[in-house]
Amino acid sequence: MKRKKSTAPGFQKENSRSRLRPWAVAVWLAAWELLSLYIGQEILLVSPFSVLVRLAQLVTGSGSAAAAADFWGAVAFSFVRIIGGFLSASAAGVLLACLAGVFRPVRDLLAPAMAAIKAVPVASFIILVLIWVPSRNLSVVISFLMVLPIVYTNVLNGIRSMDGQLLEMAQVFQVPLSRRIRYIYLSQLLPFLRTAFSLSLGLCWKAGIAAEVIGIPDGSIGERLYESKVYLQTPDLFAWTLVIVALSIGFEKCFLYAVDRIVIRLEQS
Repeated sequence: MKRKKSTAPGFQKENSRSRLRPWAVAVWLAAWELLSLYIGQEILLVSPFSVLVRLAQLVTGSGSAAAAADFWGAVAFSFVRIIGGFLSASAAGVLLACLAGVFRPVRDLLAPAMAAIKAVPVASFIILVLIWVPSRNLSVVISFLMVLPIVYTNVLNGIRSMDGQLLEMAQVFQVPLSRRIRYIYLSQLLPFLRTAFSLSLGLCWKAGIAAEVIGIPDGSIGERLYESKVYLQTPDLFAWTLVIVALSIGFEKCFLYAVDRIVIRLEQS
């Protein structure tokens, strides 16, 4: 018997999604290079080649083990905190959404808080949280706050849109709880979770790095960006920005790929 292909919303094949085309990237890089040559001042706009050269120097430390260790230490510092905020917010969002889906008072109680978190500007949150939390942990809290309402809202919508007749049938036939969770709850909620992850991953990186730029914790990517701005080191500014983009896209691709594999295995089992 043939296995049915995944048709859950949000789980289309990679070739149906918008992908970066090499020729499109080349066009934008060429435009960047031409504009840099036209301006003629690297302090205003550095060329792509200079950015790549500077990035290679940062990664390798220009032959210095200590400089290379500083680079990778900054990457690890920011990565662990921002992804830590994302993962903890995802877990909290799922838990709160499940409680809100079962208990109406919990949903009513959380509604104003989630609306406030979504409405308050990120800069205001950063300044307020910086009063209560050490700058080293600021990016964790900010990433958590940016991801929490997205995951909560999507999972709650998934719970409220579940097939009531299917749940009633499982109850009538006394399907074990473990099977209900695997074949009913997870299979129907994971598409909503994937959407939440896709929306929040990029946002948590933007908010987390912004928090580091304002809080300036020692040994962070945000501190490197701030120093690049203060000392007018434009190649460094672009190189560190490229590092952030690579970390964000790389983790998002790996994380969503893992989620896709889980959903496909659930549908095929």
